[in-house]
Amino acid sequence: MTQRKSFEAALEAVDDEAIARPMAPTLGELWSRRAILKGLGAAGLVATTSTSLFALAACDGPEKVPGFTFKELPRGVDERHHVAEGYDADILIRWGDPVLAAAPAFDPQRQTAEAQRQQFGYNNDYVGFVPLPYGSGASDRGLLCVNHEYTNAPLMFPGLADVKEASSEQVDVAIAAHGCSIVEIALGANGKWAPVAAGVYNRRITPLDTEIRISGPAAGHARLKTSVDPEGTRVLGTLNNCAGGITPWGSYLTGEENVNIYFAGKIDAHPEAANYARMGIPGDKMGWARFHKRFDINEEPNEANRFGWVVEIDPLDPAAAPRKRTALGRFKHEGCENALTKDGRLAVYMGDDQRFEYLYKFVTAGKVDPQDRAVNRDLLDEGTLYVARFEEDGSGTWRPLVHDANGLNAANGFSSQADVLIEARRAADILGATPLDRPEDVQPNPQTGKVYISLTNNSKRTADKIDAVNPRADNLWGQIVEITPKNGDHGADSFTWTLLVTCGDPAEPEEKAKWNGATTADGWFACPDNLAVDGKGRLWVATDQGDEWTKTSGAADGMFALETDGARRGTSRRFFRVPVGAEMCGPCFTPDSKTFFVAVQHPGADGTKDFKGFERASTFDDPATRWPDFTPGMPPRPSVVAIREKKGGPIGG
Repeated sequence: MTQRKSFEAALEAVDDEAIARPMAPTLGELWSRRAILKGLGAAGLVATTSTSLFALAACDGPEKVPGFTFKELPRGVDERHHVAEGYDADILIRWGDPVLAAAPAFDPQRQTAEAQRQQFGYNNDYVGFVPLPYGSGASDRGLLCVNHEYTNAPLMFPGLADVKEASSEQVDVAIAAHGCSIVEIALGANGKWAPVAAGVYNRRITPLDTEIRISGPAAGHARLKTSVDPEGTRVLGTLNNCAGGITPWGSYLTGEENVNIYFAGKIDAHPEAANYARMGIPGDKMGWARFHKRFDINEEPNEANRFGWVVEIDPLDPAAAPRKRTALGRFKHEGCENALTKDGRLAVYMGDDQRFEYLYKFVTAGKVDPQDRAVNRDLLDEGTLYVARFEEDGSGTWRPLVHDANGLNAANGFSSQADVLIEARRAADILGATPLDRPEDVQPNPQTGKVYISLTNNSKRTADKIDAVNPRADNLWGQIVEITPKNGDHGADSFTWTLLVTCGDPAEPEEKAKWNGATTADGWFACPDNLAVDGKGRLWVATDQGDEWTKTSGAADGMFALETDGARRGTSRRFFRVPVGAEMCGPCFTPDSKTFFVAVQHPGADGTKDFKGFERASTFDDPATRWPDFTPGMPPRPSVVAIREKKGGPIGG
C-alpha cells in the first residue's frame, strides 16, 4: 500500500521510485519465446486431474457469477466513513484498544512501549478471519488476524512535526505498534461484533520482543547471520506487514513490504551493496537506527537481509514461534493469497509492490493434508518459486527461480538457492519477467478458477515502455488483470490473461481511461489495491490513491464491487468510503458473506492539504479528522470496521 505528503509523501516516494536494472541484456531478452516455453515445459510442474481436497482448489470450469444489487454510495470526501444504504458499518477495534488481558486503557498523551505491546497496533492493513472452533466454518466467532504496516509518528504523538525528531521512547512505541495482532471476536445477539476480552488466542507480535524463526533454503546462510544471531536462524519481529493470506490449514501469512524504510547507513563498499541497492536500502524514513543499531547497515551488515519475506503465524497456537518462509523469496511482498492445485499442492500468489516489479507464484513440493494440520506445518519450506512473463498475445508463462538453471548460477553471482531467494528481484531480472505497474494484491477466485491482480499505478512509465499488460504511459489510475491458469490448474506453468478493467474516469479521453464496461458517475475508481472475493464469487476492490486523490478520482478511497461476468463485466459500484486522508485496506468476508471486515488505514494523512482549505500537514495536535472517536484531544485512529446488512442478509445483495 502506498505511503504519503510531508511525512506521507516521503513514504509514497518509496513506491514511486523504479529500481535501476542492469544495462547488459538479460537472459530473458536473449532467449526466444519458443526456447523459453521448451525449457519451462521440462522444469514446470505437471498438472493432474485428481480431485481437489479443498474448496480453494481450481475449478474445472467457470461458473456464472451473479451481479450486485445494492444501491450505490455517492462519491465524495469528508471527515467520516460512509457505507451504502441498508448497511451498518461499526468500529470493531482501533489503534490502542486492548488486545492482551493486562493491556491498559489507551492514553494518547502518555503512550509507552510496554502498553503498546499489549494494545492493537497502528495502520491496520490485511485482515484475515479464522473461524472458531477450527474447521467449523463458523461465521459468528473467530480470530481476526491483522497486519500493522507502518506508523505515522506526527499523527501519533503530540508536538511532533518530524518523525526523525522522535525521542527514544516514542521510537519504541512506534516499533511496538508495528507487527501483527490476533484478536478473538464474536457476533453478539444484537448483530454487532466485539472483541472477546482476554481471549485465550489473543496475541501481539512486535519487532521489539517477538522472536521469529527463519526457515527454508536461506535459513542459516552466511548472509543472514548477525552478531546477535550468529546461526542466522532467528530474528526479532516482522516489519511493514502489508497484505497476507490464510492457508487451508488455518495459518496466517503476512508479507513484509517496504522494509527498506527502516534501514540507515552508507552503502559505499558495503558487502551487500548491489543487493541492497536493488531493494532501495538504505531508505531510512523512520529514524530507528539512532536508537537501535541493528537498523544501521554498517553496524549490522546482514540485518536487512532478514526482512522482506513471508511470515507464517499459527493463530491457533499463541506459544508457537512465527516463521519466515524463505522459500517464497525476498522482495516487497504485497500479499500471499493462495489456492490448491488440482493435485492438492498449495499455490501462493504474491505481488512485489514497486513500480516496474514483478508477479510471483510459489508452489509447494508436498500436498496439503486436510486431516492433519501438523503435516502441513512446514509445507511452505519446500517448493518452487516462479515469476510471471506476460506476452503481447495474451499468453503467459511462469518462469522458475531455481539455482543452476536458466542463468541463475555462480557466473551470475548465485552460489546456492539461498542466494537466488535472497536476491529474488535480480534473479527475476535475469529470467526476463515482465515489469508491471505496481503489482499489489493477487486474489484467486475459488468459484471460477480465475486470478485477479491489482496493478495500482505507475506515473514513471514512459511511452516507449508501454506494452499490452501495461498499456498507458504516466499511469496514475492503474488496472486489474485477470489470468486463467492452464487447464484451470494453479500448478500449471502457463496461463492466459486479459485486462478486466483499466481504471480512471470514463469521461476522460481514451488514452487516459477506458473501462471495459459501462460504469456510473459515482462508481468508477482509480488505483486498485487490495482485493477480495465473496461467497458468490464476486470481486471487491479496495483503492489507495495516496496523496494524488485530487488528480485521480477527486473522491475518497473506498470499497468497490466490480462485475467480472456477463454484459456488465468491468462495471463497478461504490460501496464504502473512508474518511479524508485514509486508504482502504484488508477486505475480508466471514464464510457466510454476511459480515465484511475492512481496514481504514492512516485517517487524516493522505492529501489533507487539499481538503476544505486545509493548508498544512495534518498532525496529532491539528488533524484533518478525529475519526473514529471525534473526541477533543484524541488523534485519528486506524481501525477495523465490521459491515453488516441491516436485515442480516449477504453483503452486496
